[in-house]
Order: sequence, then C-alpha cells, then structure tokens
Amino acid sequence: EARRQRRLLLVVVCVALLLDNMLYMVIVPIIPDYIAAMRGGGGTAGPSAPAGGNGSGGGNRSLLPARYPPASGGNEDVQIGVLFASKAMLQLLVNPLSGTLIDRVGYEAPLLAGLAVMFLSTATFAFAENYATLFAARSLQGLGSAFADTAGIALIADRYAEEPARSRALGTALACISFGSLAAPPFGGILYEFAGKRVPFLVLACVCLLDGLLLLVLAPPGGTGARANMPVGTPIHRLMIDPYIAVVAGALATCNIPLAFLEPTIANWMKDSMGASEWEVGLTWLPAFFPHVLGVYVTVRLAAAYPHLQWFYGALGMAIIGASSCLVPACRNFGQVIIPLCGICFGIALVDTALLPTLAFLVDVRHVSVYGSVYAIADISYSVAYALGPIVAGQIVHTMGFAQLNLGMGLANVLYAPVLLFLKNVCQMKPSHSERNILLEEGPKGLYDTIKMEERKG
Repeated sequence: EARRQRRLLLVVVCVALLLDNMLYMVIVPIIPDYIAAMRGGGGTAGPSAPAGGNGSGGGNRSLLPARYPPASGGNEDVQIGVLFASKAMLQLLVNPLSGTLIDRVGYEAPLLAGLAVMFLSTATFAFAENYATLFAARSLQGLGSAFADTAGIALIADRYAEEPARSRALGTALACISFGSLAAPPFGGILYEFAGKRVPFLVLACVCLLDGLLLLVLAPPGGTGARANMPVGTPIHRLMIDPYIAVVAGALATCNIPLAFLEPTIANWMKDSMGASEWEVGLTWLPAFFPHVLGVYVTVRLAAAYPHLQWFYGALGMAIIGASSCLVPACRNFGQVIIPLCGICFGIALVDTALLPTLAFLVDVRHVSVYGSVYAIADISYSVAYALGPIVAGQIVHTMGFAQLNLGMGLANVLYAPVLLFLKNVCQMKPSHSERNILLEEGPKGLYDTIKMEERKG
C-alpha cells in the first residue's frame, strides 16, 4: 500500500511539474500577438484571423513560438521580456520562505497550496483583458511554482529515500519538466488558433484542479502519518553556506544559463543569419526533447551501477554544454543548429539527474533529512538563470553579439566543470551530527522517527 501510494504521489508531482512548465511556455505563441491586440497594434486576440495571416495592421499569429523580446527594442518588446521574467523573479524571492515553510509543515500542504495558486493563475490568464492582469497572473504563477515545485521535488526525495529508486523518480520528474516545456508552444498555438485564447489555459486549469483533488485523496494535509512528528530541518541560510551544497547550486545555475539565454535570442539570430522560416524557428527546440530524455535515462542507469561517479556525470554534462554552446554560432542552417541544441539539452539532463539526488544525499549525511530548504536552493539556482534570460540576453546580443554570448556561456560551463571534483568524495561521507545519529542515540520518539530509523537500518 505504501509503495502504491508513493507511486501515485510521484504521478501527482510529475503532473504538477508538467503543468507548471506548460503554463510557463504555453504563452510563447500567444502573448506577443495578444499584447499587440490589446494595445491596438493590429494583432488579433481571437480565433477569427486566418492562420499565420497578415492583416492590414500587420498582425501575424503563427502556430509556432513567437520571439521574445524581439530585437527592435520597443516598449512592447520590453513589456514582453518583463512579463516572461516576472515568474522567475517572484519565484526567486519567495523560495527562501517557501523552503522554510515546507520544512516546518511538511510537503503535502505546500504542494496543495501551490497547485491552488497555479489554478488561480491559469484561470486569470484565461480571462485577462489587459497587461496588468497578465503580469499579475504570471507573477502569481511564480508564487505557486515556488511552493509546488519545491514541495513536489522534496516529497519525491523523502518518499524515495533509497537509491537507485530516488534517482529514477527524480529523473522521471525531470523528463516531465522537459516534455512540458517543449510540448507547450505547439499545444498553445494550435488551441489558440482554432479555439481561442482562453481554451489552452482552461484545459490546463482543469488538469491542475484534478491533480489537486488526487493529492487530497492520497495525502490530505494534516492527516495522521509519518509527517506528524517531522523533525526540524536545517535552516536554509545554513544550507546555503554548506560548501558542497553551494557547489551543486552553482552547477545547476551555470548549466541552465545557455538554455535560458538562447530561448529568447536564437529565433532572431536564425532569421538574420540563415534566413530561417517560421516553421524552422518554431521547431528549433522540439528535437532536443529526445536527447534530454536519453540523458536522464543514461544517468539513472550509470548512477545505479556506479553511484560514486555522480560528480563525474555532472562535470561531463557541463563540458558537453560548454562545447555545444560554442558551436551554435558556427551553424549555417537549420539542420546544423539542431545538433548543438540537442547537445545542450543532453548535458543539462546529465547535470540535473546527477546532482538533484546528490543534494538529498548531502542533507542526509550532513544535516537533517528534511528536504524543503535544500530543493528551494535548487529552485533558486534555476530561477536566477530564467529571471535574467528574457531581459539580459537580448541586451548582451545587442551590445556584444550573439557569438560572444554563446562563447561566454560555453566558457563558463567548461571552467565550472572541474569545480565538481570537490564532490568526488561525497559518496564516502558518513553521517555526523545528522538525523541518523539523533535517532540512534535517543531512540524513536514518534511514528516518523521510527519509520526513518527502520529505513536507515534497511
């Protein structure tokens, strides 16, 4: 029964992560045209205009992702860039608070609260009629993500306490994140084209509601169980100054910078340098989903066979990301640019799949086995990259050039890869002043302590 429950909880978390990333990317083909329509720029906010048709006002609503922010640098472009970054910005600000709260109250209630806020955000997107409402909905999504994403990943780490099951479960969650990001633009564009602006958001809102109801059935917040006597977790500020956790967090931020900075800039570069068509721009990232899933699968299998080399898989992934980033400016056609982008996503899969379980292990052996704050730190690392991307990347390209942007990102990853040598002996660590010692010295005081002690003995 416990195994079945944790599998279903894994499904709930994966759906939550899928929804969050779909909502993050589903607005890519919708928002630029919608903002232009609200400001009287000639765009169309409904399904009446022909697909990809250019009206007298110059509106062009394609099924494929629009570029954001375009290179023209107008006020509308700045609005779009700020809108895309607002989610990660608020998530970055809220994560320290959400991690601390998750450590104190458990994982289920914050996950449910995050799903409720995401549902509200999605519904707000569906009925928004002005830029201020769109900005509020996007920011509200960041608030929901700060709770749902962090609590969901922490819940997986807690329920899958043993390896290699933990790596497999976290790898499944990462695959759902990747699928949500890559499937959302075509999903949103097609439904927007043929059914109207509100339909993509209403569909996601319904799925979010069902996911929250399933969570209520499986693990009602405040119910009796192992979390009732959860010990006090290590404060987030102490985890941040842990050198091993700091190295992992730096790697997660650095490896995601190429993806976060290329998403808003590569469309313009492809059109200017190789005359790419709209369908080529729209399909640029779709093939990268398959090497990302392959990277997750390979890392999980290698971690099961050689768990002491987790640091090496992360370093290898960063080296691949660095080399791939440097190759992007040398591409001259659509077929060539697909190869380094697949390399970037493959490398990110290696780094994420190797280092996310490492964070949980570090908490187990160096602190207390409560995972809200440590995965809030991981979420902060991702948010730093994605908060800067839509705003900073275009400015860097404008002042320094697209090639220099990619060479800088590639060099940063290559130089950071040797830093992961610091994690080489992590697998040999033994618990010191950790929860395991507390349980063995003082004996179990409650159901949670008893279960955890039995897991450690196993």
